[in-house]
Amino acid sequence: MKPIDAINHRARPYDARPAVAGALLIMMSISPAIAQSAGTERTGKQVVDSVCIACHGSGANGAPKIGDQKAWSPLASRGLASLSEDALKGIRQMPSHGGNPGLTDIEIQRAITYMVNRSGGHWTEPISRTTPPAARSGEEIVKLRCADCHETGKNNAPKIGDKSAWIPRLKPGFDSLVQSAIHGHGAMPARGGMPDLTDAEIRSAIAYMIGDPSAAKKP
Repeated sequence: MKPIDAINHRARPYDARPAVAGALLIMMSISPAIAQSAGTERTGKQVVDSVCIACHGSGANGAPKIGDQKAWSPLASRGLASLSEDALKGIRQMPSHGGNPGLTDIEIQRAITYMVNRSGGHWTEPISRTTPPAARSGEEIVKLRCADCHETGKNNAPKIGDKSAWIPRLKPGFDSLVQSAIHGHGAMPARGGMPDLTDAEIRSAIAYMIGDPSAAKKP
């Protein structure tokens, strides 16, 4: 996806022809996996990894780099509707639908949401009214949200992979830990502050953090 450049309207002009040519080559080489599958909608991460990362991964062509909170903060303040309108219609160096007409409106909204969240935001990824969203892996959820506290132990959160910290919390049982995450506990809000997380996704995230992915599948 080409950059959503809403930060500096007075940026110095530059020759965009090489960037446009490069973008076309990138779009032509995109894996067939990005093609719309029958009845399947892609997550924001899938769209970003397949399309948007070309510019937003490195900040090429003035695109706000994923993870750069300073660059994304003023964009996020405009809201999803405004950013989506730019992406859908195309703006400056970014063509309509990010240069991939196969992307649906909601997939573009999810991609924007994903990039905002990876850059300090806490948006909820849009859910389709017709197609259930694909379940996110525990690792994806942890990196997207849980790592904010569990990576460093912020607010006394048990660190990811620290078995000595997790064992006492697991004594009442894995399901008890899941219920705490669903309803909120201490400084942690309900569902980790992501209302769209399903119970199954929460189980997967906790299983990932305790270092036992199989725990999520246990009855």
